[in-house]
Amino acid sequence: MITVDPRQLKLEPGQKVLDLGCGEGRHAIHLLISEAIDIVAVDLNIADVRTACERAQPFAEQQQTRGRLLFSVANGLQLPFAEGTFDVVICSEVLEHIEDYRAVLAEIDRVLKPGGIFAASVPTFLPEWICWQLSDEYHQVEGGHIRIFRERELRSSIERLGHSFFARHKAHALHSPYWWLKCWLWDRPESRVLAAYHRMLVWDLMQKPFLTRALEKLLNPFLGKSIVLYFVKPQSSPVAAEIITEVMGETDTPAVAVEVQS
Repeated sequence: MITVDPRQLKLEPGQKVLDLGCGEGRHAIHLLISEAIDIVAVDLNIADVRTACERAQPFAEQQQTRGRLLFSVANGLQLPFAEGTFDVVICSEVLEHIEDYRAVLAEIDRVLKPGGIFAASVPTFLPEWICWQLSDEYHQVEGGHIRIFRERELRSSIERLGHSFFARHKAHALHSPYWWLKCWLWDRPESRVLAAYHRMLVWDLMQKPFLTRALEKLLNPFLGKSIVLYFVKPQSSPVAAEIITEVMGETDTPAVAVEVQS
C-alpha cells in the first residue's frame, strides 16, 4: 500500500531517489520493482530498516527488480548526503512524528537537486482529529503523532523554502473508518468488528476489486486518511539557503547501511 503516486514524481531511468522515513519499506520496495532508478531508503528505527531489508531481499534474489536499493539508518535532522544528491525526495507519514519538522524540511531541501521533486504526505486533518478525540492512547504512544497538520500549514512551510507546489491528492479513505473503530475500541483489540474490517482492507489490498477501488476513489477527497503534496525545487533558492542556516542544528547520529541490489 503506497501513498505517494509515482506518476507525479516524473521519474526517469538512472535518477536517485531518497525515501526519508521509509519505515518498513513500502515506497522503496515498490520503486525497486517498478522503476530503473537508484533508491536510498533511510529511517531512524533500525528494527524497521531490518524488516524493510528482509522484505526487499526476495525480490532481488528472484531478479524481480528494475532498480537498485540501499537501506540506511540515519537522522532526518542531519542526513549523511552531500548537497544536491537526489532527483526526488519522498517523505511519507513522517513529519507528524517530529518536533522540529521544519529542520527536516530544510535538510530535504539541502539534499534535493535544483529542479528536483519533493513529495510529502501527512495524516489529513479531519480523520486525524477524529482519532485524537476517540483515543488519547492513539497519539500518546511512544513514537506517535505529536501534531495534526492543516494542509495550508504544511504547504506554507515547504513553499517558504522556495519550492513550487504543483499537485495534491488524498489517499486511503477506506482506512479512515478502520482507524476510528480502532481508536473507539482501543481497549478491545480483539473486537470481531475490528477484525472483520481489517480482513476487508487486506482483501481490498490484495485483490483490488473494482467496487472498493471505485468507492475509495470517490471518497478520497472527503475522507482520505492521508494528504499528499507535490513540489518542485527551483533552480536557485537563496531563501532556502537562509532558512537552512537559521534552523539546522548539530546532531551526532551516524548512518549504518544495509544494501539490497538487483
